[in-house]
Amino acid sequence: MTRKIILYISQSLDGFIADQNGGVDWIAGNVEPYESDYGYEDFIQNVDTVICGATTYRQIRDELSPGQWPYEALQSYVLTHEKLEDTDNIHFVDTHIQHLIHTLQQQEGKAIWICGGANLIHQCMQADLIDEYQITTVPVLLGDGIRLFEKDCPRIQLKLESIREENGLILAVYQKQN
Repeated sequence: MTRKIILYISQSLDGFIADQNGGVDWIAGNVEPYESDYGYEDFIQNVDTVICGATTYRQIRDELSPGQWPYEALQSYVLTHEKLEDTDNIHFVDTHIQHLIHTLQQQEGKAIWICGGANLIHQCMQADLIDEYQITTVPVLLGDGIRLFEKDCPRIQLKLESIREENGLILAVYQKQN
């Protein structure tokens, strides 16, 4: 059985995954503080591998979770041209995303999470690698920033599997149609 490739990400109502400075401090619901993980724990139980680009890795490591990698229980792959030293569960790779995903899909395991950023997501879409899109829409209009989907992304037919609202956020799950 081939491991499923899932894009799990949040976007603003106007389609941005980060503001014009790369910030994501706007990702919140209507009521703060709010005591929920918005389904993250349910999602993460089905995943054992996370893939992100170098910018997303640095943002998580330096801003969002300084001092502790939040995905310790997962195997993490960071696509980068930098020569960084691997840890037990963080692997820095300088390869094409298609090659990495093909290699990972040959291994036993759970689903593979495409975490970000925009360039990596675009490469995955261009190669038609994503099986499932789990996109949470946050009730904010940013006006500018880093787009989730670039203007030249390919046409990909999707089927809505489910939709859920929680604290003003909407999670829509789409499956790729073959």
